Amino acid sequence: MFRILLADDEGIMLESLKNIITSNFGSNCEIRCVKTGRAVVEQAESFHPDIAFVDIHMPGLSGIQAIQEIRKFDKEMVVIIITAYDKFKYAQEAVNLGVMEYLTKPIANRNVILDACRRAMRQVEEARQRRDTDLKIREKLEIVRPIIESGFIYSLIQDEGDVYQHGYKEILGVSEDSGFCVVFEMGDSEEAGVMTNAVGAGVRASRRYSMIVETIKDYFSCIVGPLMGNRVVIFVPTQEQKNDYERRVEVLTRTRNLVHQLEDAVDSRFRGGIGSVMPIGEARESYREALKALRESGSHIAHIADIPAVREYDGEYPLDLENEYYKRGLAADAAGTTACANELFDWMAERYSDYRADIEIKVLELVMQLEYRAFFNGGVKYGFRYRENYIREIQTADNLEELRRWFVGKTRDICEHLVSGKKRESENLVEQVKTYIDRNFQKDLSLDEVSRMVNISPYYFSKLFKQGTGENFIEYLTRVRMEHARRLLEDPDASIKQVCVMSGYGDPNYFSRLFKKYEGVTPSEYRERFLNG
Repeated sequence: MFRILLADDEGIMLESLKNIITSNFGSNCEIRCVKTGRAVVEQAESFHPDIAFVDIHMPGLSGIQAIQEIRKFDKEMVVIIITAYDKFKYAQEAVNLGVMEYLTKPIANRNVILDACRRAMRQVEEARQRRDTDLKIREKLEIVRPIIESGFIYSLIQDEGDVYQHGYKEILGVSEDSGFCVVFEMGDSEEAGVMTNAVGAGVRASRRYSMIVETIKDYFSCIVGPLMGNRVVIFVPTQEQKNDYERRVEVLTRTRNLVHQLEDAVDSRFRGGIGSVMPIGEARESYREALKALRESGSHIAHIADIPAVREYDGEYPLDLENEYYKRGLAADAAGTTACANELFDWMAERYSDYRADIEIKVLELVMQLEYRAFFNGGVKYGFRYRENYIREIQTADNLEELRRWFVGKTRDICEHLVSGKKRESENLVEQVKTYIDRNFQKDLSLDEVSRMVNISPYYFSKLFKQGTGENFIEYLTRVRMEHARRLLEDPDASIKQVCVMSGYGDPNYFSRLFKKYEGVTPSEYRERFLNG
């Protein structure tokens, strides 16, 4: 069914349009007729037409003005203008308003009207189909959304890297770049800061998990994680970049009200810990803070900023820049990390040039902390006596610029060691696999078997092997077998079948086809050519 609005101040024209459309499309159309621009707008609001034939010149609002008003609340109505004024200005305005067709009177051929109507109907059908497809996609997304949200929270807790890499932000429709975590914990009662009967409370909560999620989302526009024992972790996206006092109080109040609501619904006691606002890529730190607030506050609801042990750096220390230094360092971004190192040193030198000992301590802390993190990230060795000269080297630096060079140089060394260490590890693994293939190519080797041997997943192994050799696993294995087959074929005492088996193939026909693909000749032709010189 198509709802069609006809608008013209000439009754004859209205009747003519109505008869043409009705006689061809019959019961597929519901038609209404109006004679003023104001009536066009009113019908658009109440009748919601799919298609509108509108005359430009009508009493009161013109057709163009009426369409302008309609476009404020309806962007999809298909408009066809019919007018006796063939002026460029009108046509230009019509284009700007998304009008599908601009027809000039008199229209001698009724097929012009019918063709325009058919195109409009197709456009309406396509729009309906898109809406239907979008609705189905949204319905499917809502079904899997809890799984995706759980993946986001697991990624956050397990520190699996920047959550942007997993595509969660885009899939979940999160436009904000920052957010904070809240950890809810439940039990029968609280004793010395610990919830009792955590298992029983978790079982009760599991039966009403869907209701818990709905209740939480009534209070926060957030991502809700799965029930993990007697805990639920949520992440609340926000555009805020810092922890404003008024906002903090508002979040505390809302969390307190939410906890009371959950306690009534689940018949358990709830506690809540709230972390500070962080960039999404650093949200795990907010999760840690929420746990700290939960454990150390001794309060029903607590924000990390209210914990006495939490203090901010004096002098507006650029903590974000320090975090960027570590982040770029672990990514082995030597240029980016050294740039951060220089900025950090500039900040210290500009403000505390008279406090050399403090600068030395901070520089040493930054380098050693980056080394420590790099060690756990892989690729950097870490030993008890590796840094025995650090203090002496720092203290014997003649001036701040020499101290800066030491700091930047050590920073660059760590990044380079990360790259070379990972490269060495990858190269050693590839060489190990190549040696294994060279010695066992006669066997029925598979990617799964070889990746299991080196204890790496097939996907990651395949990627490393291609990076290390320039060939994928099958290409390399086939090349090794073909090289061996050529050497065997140069021995006239070995039959083609024997060469086939000794090269790692069970089917002589397949072996012959593969050999010809690589060498351009069959095994027999290759042997004959070799023996005949």
